[in-house]
Amino acid sequence: MASNNQPLPGFRDFPPRERLQSRYLFETWNRVARRYGFSEYEGPILESADLYLKKSGGELGEQLFRFEDKGGRDVVLRPELTASLARIAAAQQRDYPKPLKWFEIGRCFRYEKPQRGRLREFYQFNADILGEASPAADAELIALSIDVMRELGFDEEQFSIRLSDRQAWINFAKDHGIEASQLDSFLQVIDKIERDPDEKMKEKLKPFSVELEEVRSFISSAGDSCSENLSEVLNDLRARKLDRFVEIDLSIVRGLAYYTGVVFEVFDSGKKLRSVAGGGRYDTLVSIVTEGSSELTATGYAMGDCVISELIKEVPSALIQYQAWLQTQATCDIYIVIADESMRPDALCLGHAIRESGLAADWPLSPAKINKQFKAADHTLARFALVIGSEFPELKLKNLNSRTEETIPAGSNIIDVIKARLEAPDGPLLA
Repeated sequence: MASNNQPLPGFRDFPPRERLQSRYLFETWNRVARRYGFSEYEGPILESADLYLKKSGGELGEQLFRFEDKGGRDVVLRPELTASLARIAAAQQRDYPKPLKWFEIGRCFRYEKPQRGRLREFYQFNADILGEASPAADAELIALSIDVMRELGFDEEQFSIRLSDRQAWINFAKDHGIEASQLDSFLQVIDKIERDPDEKMKEKLKPFSVELEEVRSFISSAGDSCSENLSEVLNDLRARKLDRFVEIDLSIVRGLAYYTGVVFEVFDSGKKLRSVAGGGRYDTLVSIVTEGSSELTATGYAMGDCVISELIKEVPSALIQYQAWLQTQATCDIYIVIADESMRPDALCLGHAIRESGLAADWPLSPAKINKQFKAADHTLARFALVIGSEFPELKLKNLNSRTEETIPAGSNIIDVIKARLEAPDGPLLA
């Protein structure tokens, strides 16, 4: 049981420093999605249990935060975004030209064992294309997934995309006498082929009368040929000069039951963590959600914040890029140091004038020692500190990056001076 001063297991607090990493991911996801022509949407966090209990299949039904609300409705905190999107798109599709290229960044909840890279509450970035059956849509999302990783500071030596086609497994199941009613259970077993030991896999495959050797042989044959859809996807990526990031791997099937065609997952090359992101085609989900009243082909991609946050810490190039971004996230442009407390009224007047000019300013709300004020200034990541002391209206402007300072004579337009310094690069660091 969590104590009163700690969040529940699998949940997180986001004090300012931790929140910065979330914002870094959100800004990156948003930037890449818009570069690809996606429009942002938002769905509710609370959904009907039926939407997710019956539509997603696999382990998801056992991982729901499910309860009865005060109206007696069976509801869940959404475990992912795709089923909600299918419901929204079905209702709104007539108002938008096809294909729909929509993205969302939202909170999701799954009741599973917390571990590194996996929590019960997480943020997820989804990008989906609906109303386009061509493999070009799958290629578009795979390209987007590659550019998200590159935008976060990873290069082609540090990650790869593994492609598969669920239709190939559907054909395999038919050829080996696996009933349609068994398909989802069979694919759940295949989904864990890299994680489970051979003896456990053999035991899991017994209900399907398939030998592990047959399964492994089928997976290894992927290099000999691939489906027409996969060929088109690869040709599309080759035209973009992105094919070097991808490889065919039939062991990738994705865990959710609604996938119908090409699927893919993003992995770090060091294999330090589980799948970083993934997606695939789900052409029947809209029809299932609407009980056949609406049909809309679809393919999607998703990345959660937990795994990628861990990976950024592991890869120097990604970490350096994140740390460089942090240096641009100043709480304010200028921090006012009140060196003489009798000057506080003048400091407040000047500080508010700076804010009214459109610049961000901060200052100590109560008397504090000079060194404590400068520490506070450093904490805000402000580039400049403006020192107001007994010499006022003469002022000192300190560059907190280069550790240089200048005197601003009485009568100067201090706001114009500050704006000019903010637009100029920092001077050389003092030895």
